[in-house]
Amino acid sequence: MTQTESLNTEASQTSVNNSQNNPFKGLFSNLRGDLTGGLTAAVVALPLALAFAVASGVEPKAGLYTAIIAGIVAAVFGGSPVQITGPTGAMAVVLVGIVAKYGIEKVWIAGVMAGIIQIALGVAKLGRLVKFIPYPVTAGFTNGIAVIIFCGQLNNFLGLHLPNQEHFLQSLWQTATNLEGYNWFAIAVALLTIGTKLLWNQVNRSVPGSLVALIVATVVAVIAKSQWNLEVPTIGVIPQSLPMPQTIGHWTDFRLIRELINPAIALAALGSIESLLSAVVADGMSVSDRHNSDRELIGQGIANMIVPFFGGIPATGAIARTAVNVRAGGKTRLSGVIHGVALALIVLAFAPLASQVPLAALAGILMITSIRMMEWKAISLLIHTTYADFGVMMLTWLVTVCFDLVLAVEVGLIAAGVLFIKRMSELSLVKMPEEMVFPAGVPLDFGKKIAIYRIDGPMFFGAAERFVSFLRDAPEVKFLILRMRYVPSMDTTGLVALEEIYHDLQRHNCQLILSALRPEVEQLLERSGLLKEIGYANCFNSTEDAIRKIMPNLNETATLSLGEIV
Repeated sequence: MTQTESLNTEASQTSVNNSQNNPFKGLFSNLRGDLTGGLTAAVVALPLALAFAVASGVEPKAGLYTAIIAGIVAAVFGGSPVQITGPTGAMAVVLVGIVAKYGIEKVWIAGVMAGIIQIALGVAKLGRLVKFIPYPVTAGFTNGIAVIIFCGQLNNFLGLHLPNQEHFLQSLWQTATNLEGYNWFAIAVALLTIGTKLLWNQVNRSVPGSLVALIVATVVAVIAKSQWNLEVPTIGVIPQSLPMPQTIGHWTDFRLIRELINPAIALAALGSIESLLSAVVADGMSVSDRHNSDRELIGQGIANMIVPFFGGIPATGAIARTAVNVRAGGKTRLSGVIHGVALALIVLAFAPLASQVPLAALAGILMITSIRMMEWKAISLLIHTTYADFGVMMLTWLVTVCFDLVLAVEVGLIAAGVLFIKRMSELSLVKMPEEMVFPAGVPLDFGKKIAIYRIDGPMFFGAAERFVSFLRDAPEVKFLILRMRYVPSMDTTGLVALEEIYHDLQRHNCQLILSALRPEVEQLLERSGLLKEIGYANCFNSTEDAIRKIMPNLNETATLSLGEIV
């Protein structure tokens, strides 16, 4: 590298470091784009904040307060310059059960605890671990969330007045057994909302279809009530003021803390995963600075610690609203602040009108949102590629629907991990074809006494079982050469697997020969004592040298042919 290139690289790295250390650098460098992005995101967030609050089993105003407070705090302290934070469908799925079981005041305490956990995760620099969640697992729990949101809105869609249940399946059964109380007008309003939203998106994309549909449905409901006395449940009164700080809970009650630790962990895990996935999606859409995963966790944690003191609920980074912000021109964290301020102004100006919004209209919006949340592309891809990955997705999906999201992620990761180990065990061993290994003129019976395997990548314990099966099927093999040039490293699991292979070969009167060992692998085998047990005389620099040891009378032609496999 030349001196100029070195200086340029150093300057580039310094710029990146300065950008990460100073989140406010260049805050007003894209004022027009951030203003457009923030205002557009606020318009999109308004109906969703109301809808997700209702879906969470809390008052609609809690959704607005969450979008305002969490949106501003996470934008200032978070690690993504374009992330929009607020209530989301995934969090609503978890919250509705917690609210039904514990009540809103305990949810506030659990939210503060979740924020503390998120900050601890960020300080411990665990943010990057989200990158290791396999695609089938994320697709599975996203699809599960979509199903729960859709079915969870059936009560509002049908105009039923039923209490929230702790679990999704309980709520679904309650709805199915109370269908005689449905409200035809509520159904009509919901269908009108869905139709308006779908049609408007075909006509004009500059104004969000969900907002237009909400306004149309509200106007129709108000007119129908005044003209024909048709009633439909509405969201109720929203104060025309901003929330003031409040005290929550009894923090000295350790029994309460122990009671809420599991819900807090669930909220922290889900909030962290969804926020970081949203930040990754934003990175792919934006040309601005890439997000800092650890700082994003800290920012989300601070937001979730503060929001409960203003009557809000736990929040996460919202993928759809973040995407809207980026597409509309948002490039810095100022866009997220503008989004929160704009929502606050809307509450101050139009809160009385919001009290007339029908719950059925919010149900229609959430149903469309849930259908669009479904990973249809992932389902098609996995069906047409690997059935094992499709099985992992379906297992995660099923556990999400029947149990909860955190357990679904855990089960999905375990299933994906087992599948990964199985695949690596199968793909890391390649038997070298005889025509590549042995030159013309070698007796066929002699060739059958030698087997050569190339190991590509890491060695897993599943490899030992493969050799045992191979020796049962080919008892005439007396020499097994393992070509390990492409094994960059080996851990204890690989070491134990190689030791099992060696002992199995001994029991079958077959000699193990190693070739082309990397220095790191050779040092590990030396320290463990396994290299001495196998025998230094059975280790060679190349596969050709190993075969020369076995076949000392190779001619010159054979030497040239063997050179191709070294």
